[in-house]
Amino acid sequence: MRIAVFSAQPYDKASLDQSNQAFKHEITYHEAGLSEKTALLASGFPAICVFVNDQINANVIHKLAEHGTRLIALRCAGFNNVDLAAAKKAGITVVRVPAYSPNAVAEYTLGLVLCLERKIHKAWLRVREENFALNGLLGTDLYGRTIGIVGAGRIGSLVARSFRAGLGCEVLACDIVQNPELVSIGVKYVSKEELLRQADVICLHCPLTPDTRHLLNSDTLRITKPGVTIVNTGRGALIDFVALLDGLESGHVGGAALDVYEYEKPLFFRDLSEQIVSDHTFRRLITLPNVIVTGHQAFFSRQALESIANTTLSSVGQFEKNGQVEKSVTL
Repeated sequence: MRIAVFSAQPYDKASLDQSNQAFKHEITYHEAGLSEKTALLASGFPAICVFVNDQINANVIHKLAEHGTRLIALRCAGFNNVDLAAAKKAGITVVRVPAYSPNAVAEYTLGLVLCLERKIHKAWLRVREENFALNGLLGTDLYGRTIGIVGAGRIGSLVARSFRAGLGCEVLACDIVQNPELVSIGVKYVSKEELLRQADVICLHCPLTPDTRHLLNSDTLRITKPGVTIVNTGRGALIDFVALLDGLESGHVGGAALDVYEYEKPLFFRDLSEQIVSDHTFRRLITLPNVIVTGHQAFFSRQALESIANTTLSSVGQFEKNGQVEKSVTL
């Protein structure tokens, strides 16, 4: 099947080409992201492949359908950037990769927490300047502290298990479905409000929906513990970043480790080192010594890229053969 891949980075090409040896699709790569301006690049392609920051609104979908696209394959788990109602109306099937590598994101989450709590990022910078003083690097043990997991699905469950069974933390979880395996090792399911009030570290792993947008805001941050640590490897818009900045600068929020940002689209997945970033909220955020920001790389492992490529191209193959796929996204 002919596939137009948008937002294609060198690592995307490498993993998709490797996987495609088994599928034999005809793939064309575009470095540009999908938007109303670039939608015509998909003309004549029955399938397109997009990523988290591509724009797939009603206008884009109309243009895609008009020029022959019948399948949108998301090489990611989230689909909040797709107008599913417009796709359904246009007769376009939407597929995603629901579980490419939960371990990749879970392990990265633990890494961020450990780095922030033990000030590893600051120590690394000091040693590069031959400064081996320990003043200002005093960390805090995680053992015995309370970790709150908002969203205990595939990724959140792995994070909860690691903190509870691996590091001896008290773990609170908030989810609409309770995992009996987590309960059996001592993870306690509580309401969102109770979790926010009791947790020393809050990790966000829930999907982005209208109900979870700005889940952490000025009101909810106000009820958290003084000195709370916020960790987000989920979706940027789970946090109101203006409110988070206020909390950090007032000292109520003790630190933040962030792999996603609500307004990351013009920033992440590109080299802006020779430019001036005009997002003042982001610029303020990265100047704070108790904040770690990375560029949406929690998913970025060899195993995850291989899984994403295989699942995506397999879904395209299923659609080509049967006109439907197992991992379609519906309203």
